[in-house]
Amino acid sequence: MKKVMKAMSLALVVTLVFASSACKKSDKKETEKATETEAAQTTYPLEITDGYGTKVTIKEEPKKIVSCSPAMTEIVFSLGKGDCLVGRTALCNYPEAAANVPVVIEDMYQPNLETIVAAQADIVLVDSMMAKDMYDELGKLGCTVVSFIDETKVDGVYGRIETMGQILNANEEAEKVVGDMKAKIDSVNDAIKDNKMKPTVYYVVSFGEGGDYTATGDTFVNDILTKAGVDNIAANATGWAYNVEDLVSQDPNIIIIPGWADGSFQTTAPYSELTAVKEGNVIVLDSTDMLDRQCARNADAVEMIAKLVFPECFEEAKAA
Repeated sequence: MKKVMKAMSLALVVTLVFASSACKKSDKKETEKATETEAAQTTYPLEITDGYGTKVTIKEEPKKIVSCSPAMTEIVFSLGKGDCLVGRTALCNYPEAAANVPVVIEDMYQPNLETIVAAQADIVLVDSMMAKDMYDELGKLGCTVVSFIDETKVDGVYGRIETMGQILNANEEAEKVVGDMKAKIDSVNDAIKDNKMKPTVYYVVSFGEGGDYTATGDTFVNDILTKAGVDNIAANATGWAYNVEDLVSQDPNIIIIPGWADGSFQTTAPYSELTAVKEGNVIVLDSTDMLDRQCARNADAVEMIAKLVFPECFEEAKAA
């Protein structure tokens, strides 16, 4: 009988230990869940150091936003905060809903600052499209202004989006946007990884009498081209400028041009003598916004270029 009672006591102790452990694990999970939820919320007032090195204090969650660049507008919409926009530039054309936002900047080079101030926004978002003196003046006029510097790598855009998410209390949305971008680029890498061909490419920004400009190695667009699996012939150059003689001597496999240059580029010497032009290996982009604007659509740009250059890789991936 004593042995039975001893066994029952031992069983009871074991049960209580497991029950206690289970409760602790459950409590731990709930604590972690609560911490994750808490971490996803921005605490105000929020102090950040912006792209110009200015310490900016954001007193409370911005409900009224003015965007002073198309890239800023796209990021705001991608974070689900488009309804908070009370002002944009005339160049902000994506997404379609941006058309419903009042235009407060008609001319990026000579913006009417009074119109921006009149919007009474909680925060004004700017990037390099706005001159530094204009940025300074907006601050003097009482606006809470946050600037974002130009990135040279797509990875830098991830940080830009995450910072914007923190400012706008859209941290979870920012995490998802960045995650989706990374997943799309990883998918592109997987699709082209077995392709042994790495064609040389030249990306036309402008050409002719005004000078030859392209995505040199120190530019953001160069990183998009690199991530798309191509070899940019201007990767060793800097400052967007390129020598037309070097273009002719390099004679790249593929030329990428904006829609406005279609036809004139192919018929103008010496570009007309390039092998890519003669063989019809010229890719025409109706819009270069996905490449030029530093925002969530940059991952789409990587995918777009890769599909245009390596269509067979994606057909094989789809078939598999």
